[in-house]
Amino acid sequence: MSTSKKIIQVQNVPVSVITEKGIDFTCLTDMAKAKEGEARAADIIKNWIRTCPDSYRDEFLGTWEEMYNPDFNVVEFDHFVNDN
Repeated sequence: MSTSKKIIQVQNVPVSVITEKGIDFTCLTDMAKAKEGEARAADIIKNWIRTCPDSYRDEFLGTWEEMYNPDFNVVEFDHFVNDN
């Protein structure tokens, strides 16, 4: 299955959406830039990751790694998540 990218408008802010394997992924960076500007976007995302429930954070980070890290070991990650 192919990957596609589109831009949606959310309150007049362009936000990228990537569709891969039938799942839509919304660009957090685009949303964070709209809130505080490009210079603060990373801080907003770091704060969100730090304050979200562990299960959401782990799912987000696992999905990110699966998509962008060709050496990501899913089995090892599952053991890490289940042990913590």
